[in-house]
Amino acid sequence: MKDVKPKQGGLNSEIQSRIGHQLRAMYDDVVRQGVPDRFAELIRKLDEPGAKAAVATKTDGGE
Repeated sequence: MKDVKPKQGGLNSEIQSRIGHQLRAMYDDVVRQGVPDRFAELIRKLDEPGAKAAVATKTDGGE
């Protein structure tokens, strides 16, 4: 184990690295699953030009 001094009030780089490895191991399966089709479709629709105006109109009470 390396002798790494932590920044005042923070975690040292070794602890940050370990936390990073553990988080990657935990969420690797989730990342590999990808985005479900219905969310991908929703994101595609929101990225279309005019989508922001349509959402703003609906939230303002109009159609």
